Amino acid sequence: MDMGYVKVWVHLVWATKCRKPLLTKDIRSGVFKHIRENAREKGIYVDYINGYLEHVHCLISLESGQNIDKIMMLLKGESSYWINKNKTYPGKFEWQESYFAVSVSESGVNRVRDYIKNQENHHRKKNFDDEYQKFISRYGFEVMVSG
Repeated sequence: MDMGYVKVWVHLVWATKCRKPLLTKDIRSGVFKHIRENAREKGIYVDYINGYLEHVHCLISLESGQNIDKIMMLLKGESSYWINKNKTYPGKFEWQESYFAVSVSESGVNRVRDYIKNQENHHRKKNFDDEYQKFISRYGFEVMVSG
């Protein structure tokens, strides 16, 4: 059977459990590097990954047969297991169950990459709670949740 060509960009955002600031500067790059390598092994294309103390932004491209729930389960589940196994963080590390997933048009990919790349500077001015509320209102999630 001939498969079609698929490229669907998705901006994923997820947080640490209770939004605790556990992703300190000294462990962040190692965690993000591991998530990228684990994703590659599982056939998940991570274009860009970055984040701040309590959350992660990831730009991925879905391929045919992949779905967001499964990808999030693989990325979050395996990375929290790895963080705990390697004692990267002193104590039990967990991700929050919920996450954001928003489609990105081909013309918006560079803008999202830049946004993800500049997380540290971005969060000097705006905390994650503010960013979270902005995501909810910008993408109409409150309408979806309440309606």
